[in-house]
Amino acid sequence: MTGSQQNMNAAALDASQLSQLQQLTAGYSPLQLAWASGYLAAKSEGGDISIAPQGPSASVTVLYSSQTGNAKGVATQFAKQAEEAGLPVSLKNIADVKAKALKNETHLIIVTSTNGEGEPPDDALAFHEFLLGKKAPKLDNLNFGVLALGDTSYEFFCQTGKDFDERLAALGASRILDRVDCDLDYDEPAAQWTSEAIALLKEQVSTATAAAPVAASSAVAASQFDKQNPYEAELLVSQKITGRDSNKDVRHVEIDLAESGLSYQVGDALGVYFENDSELVNELVDALSFSGDEVVTVKGNELSLSQALTTELEITQTAPAFVDFWAQASASEALLALAEDKNALREFAGRHQLVDVVKQGSADIDAQTFVDTLRKITPRLYSIASSQTEVEEEVHLTVGLVAYEQDGKQRFGGASGFLSNRLEEGGKVKVFVEHNDNFRLPQDSNTPVIMIGPGTGVAPFRAFMQEREATDATGDNWMFFGDQTFTQDFLYQVEWQNYLKSGLLTKLDVAFSRDQAEKVYVQHRIKEQAQEVFQWLERGAHLYICGDADRMAKDVHNALVEVVAEQGGLSLDDAEEYLKELRLNKRYQKDVY
Repeated sequence: MTGSQQNMNAAALDASQLSQLQQLTAGYSPLQLAWASGYLAAKSEGGDISIAPQGPSASVTVLYSSQTGNAKGVATQFAKQAEEAGLPVSLKNIADVKAKALKNETHLIIVTSTNGEGEPPDDALAFHEFLLGKKAPKLDNLNFGVLALGDTSYEFFCQTGKDFDERLAALGASRILDRVDCDLDYDEPAAQWTSEAIALLKEQVSTATAAAPVAASSAVAASQFDKQNPYEAELLVSQKITGRDSNKDVRHVEIDLAESGLSYQVGDALGVYFENDSELVNELVDALSFSGDEVVTVKGNELSLSQALTTELEITQTAPAFVDFWAQASASEALLALAEDKNALREFAGRHQLVDVVKQGSADIDAQTFVDTLRKITPRLYSIASSQTEVEEEVHLTVGLVAYEQDGKQRFGGASGFLSNRLEEGGKVKVFVEHNDNFRLPQDSNTPVIMIGPGTGVAPFRAFMQEREATDATGDNWMFFGDQTFTQDFLYQVEWQNYLKSGLLTKLDVAFSRDQAEKVYVQHRIKEQAQEVFQWLERGAHLYICGDADRMAKDVHNALVEVVAEQGGLSLDDAEEYLKELRLNKRYQKDVY
């Protein structure tokens, strides 16, 4: 036996010590084992090693706050790319995180949309309130970045993102990079911001730690088709369901999803891509004094101006920024005056299509300059009007045709005109499912529901009833529906009457505004039924509103505040707090547009 072998035997651990060491290190990661090896080696040399208190290990938490699903999609893509870059990352809905827990985070990314008039999405209500309140913690050790999604047509553009960004900085957190506020056409700026943020995070966060798995999406089922890769579906039915003498043209649309792998839940929306009307494109090209054959570049691709205006660019909706641009380019006195008043500018943009703005004054610009000022076509989202449990490989929509006259010219909405006027049955339409976790039936099928959906807002509640019937749900169902006239505008009347007859629909209250001298709307019916509405809420009913955001949803909300105050013996402020608690508990949900 050599001297070295004798020394090795003397140094060897006995069976008991070896067992203890094995138990102690059984749960260590390879990195921890390497650290322990260095620690023990240092100890063998007589070193005195002090272990500094450890703060939270560096990692990236990606939070999304989304009303319709756009922010969730962007955040999911961010987390996926961060994981591919070797970063330890976790993806969470902001509703699942308490703001006071941010003091334990090192690197935070927030992707958020803005709801209504500058309000946070429903899933961010509690987080937003706490973070902006007095009890929010100091966040000196936090590094963060905010990506905000919004629509410049609204006054409070990207307000929730601005709130989060400014408040985190005020609490001592450090920006990884500046906030970016994205308009409706958010894909390119979001992708660029994501790339920049991940590059900076790689410099700040050690990539030695194995990346945590990205939280799974709550999508109902995986499919190769999504917003970036829509499914080319067949239009099965586009049937007018308003009467001959109605002031409205509302269509019941059925689309075939066979072989797509797409699945949806009631409460979800269907995204619809469309092409612009060739007649409108020709009118716009003529107004610009172009030929339409000019070659332009869009998204790196060269194509004719007419083709770009048909398939790539938004011309049926006008952004305030374009009105301002055309005012400067054309020197139109009328447009220049509008540009001085932001509210008037937004209102004008909302009521005029692109061609109507161009006709206000001529401008000496080339085709590429014009194209560069336009938004890309964005898909329109329609609340799904069917339950897949009932209709299987189909999806149904309730589409109101946007139609009006402007200076003697008939104008139609982009997607609604496409589905109602230009796409024939058997034709193809590109679609995808937009999941909406903020508009869901209660998990307990015994729970009563109150549905308020005038006009095309009836769509998701048709789906709700199909689902409640197919799943033998026992909870009570109460529907408030309204429109202009009973004889011409009672959408899905026969279906509602059959649900009443079968007992699935417990109560139906309708309001037809033009059937009597005095206008009557759904909010009036709600106040007439105040006592019972409050009783339903007190016994746990979930409350849903779908439809027009500008007036109907506000009027209905105000009516509900009055009902709760009157029936609950509360002040108006306390009634507002009552409804806020319902929202926080997912018992008061809105799908408004």
